[in-house]
Amino acid sequence: MTELLLRGGRPWTPGGELVAADLHIVDGRIAAVGPDLSAPEAETVDLDGALILPGLVDAHCHVDKTTWGAPWTSNPGGATLAERIANSERRRTALGIPSAEYAGNLLDTMVAGGTSHARSHVDIDPVLGLSGVEAVRAASQRHAGRIDVELVAFPQGGFVNRAGVRELMTEALAGGVEVIGGLDPAGYDNDPAGQLDVIFHLAERFGAKIDIHLHDGGTMGIWEFGLIIERTRALGMTGRVTISHAYALGQQPEDEQRRIADKLADAGVALVTCAVTESPVVPVKIMHAAGATMGLGNDGVRDLWAPYGDGDMLRRVGIVASRAKLVADADIELALAAGTYGGARILGVEDYGLAVGSKADFFVVDAPTPAAAVVGAPPRKLVVKGGRVVAGTEDRALVRG
Repeated sequence: MTELLLRGGRPWTPGGELVAADLHIVDGRIAAVGPDLSAPEAETVDLDGALILPGLVDAHCHVDKTTWGAPWTSNPGGATLAERIANSERRRTALGIPSAEYAGNLLDTMVAGGTSHARSHVDIDPVLGLSGVEAVRAASQRHAGRIDVELVAFPQGGFVNRAGVRELMTEALAGGVEVIGGLDPAGYDNDPAGQLDVIFHLAERFGAKIDIHLHDGGTMGIWEFGLIIERTRALGMTGRVTISHAYALGQQPEDEQRRIADKLADAGVALVTCAVTESPVVPVKIMHAAGATMGLGNDGVRDLWAPYGDGDMLRRVGIVASRAKLVADADIELALAAGTYGGARILGVEDYGLAVGSKADFFVVDAPTPAAAVVGAPPRKLVVKGGRVVAGTEDRALVRG
């Protein structure tokens, strides 16, 4: 039996009060929460009032694309989706991408920042085949017990209009990839019904979840929302479908945002926003008011799309909060809830949180409030995964008894 006792921390739950409490962890789960807990045989650390936050969930990243840890790679840029895809496909082989080493480097950085779960989209096309899946799996195995990574078979260069992609996507799902992805069914593939029909069919066949990149804006994007919601309802896939980026929603007036958020909540379709550059951001407060599920993600980090990003989900939560114009502490906490509990719902993480019986995945920071932690992104004092300290500035502070 392995035990860990954290004394005098302040565990956070959305909407709850911050109250000083000890956490007793036994065999990877939270066994008790309360004052003055006794565990004579446990490894113990005094938190001195530090804030305890549940493990961050990066619900949208592309670790297969990263060059993290490689020499600086100049990026020629690209104003359009097609230009960025072309740049990536043209240069990736010479740079050794996808790379299990680079992906592993990024996962290591994510762990150090307190991320306990991630959903990584992995490019699949006739040139790469399933090499990206193999690379990310190898990187994930390198960090087994430190972070859990869910994979999305992602047709970055197109789906129904690119020969061989459907067969490769099928092979990926048959091989255990958990999620099937899509990309702008109307704006990129020019066949919204065709792409969505194939995606939902394969998801049904393999019991997979769905996560569709939807950059399409304006009325076309909103129309595609309707198509996805309609199929989700018709096929009984509540809780298994996610729309990523969802730029069109951020472009709508508030009344329309509320109407669509209500539909998303009713159908059980989640949204993920990354607040990349100046792209529209999903309205955090409206999604919360509707009871719709929302997650956050880093998107690409130091790759052939853009040189930005650092893999720190707490900092990403702050970017989303800023871009969504969240100022009050309670509103900033809504962004934190999306980057933790919301992402956990999207990935289907069981027993998530800081309650008794939850899996012991969390991190500790010195901050007076959760909002202050989001805004300041302070160093992570301790990062705990499965009841084991895996990172942190004070990971040597453990004492016996």
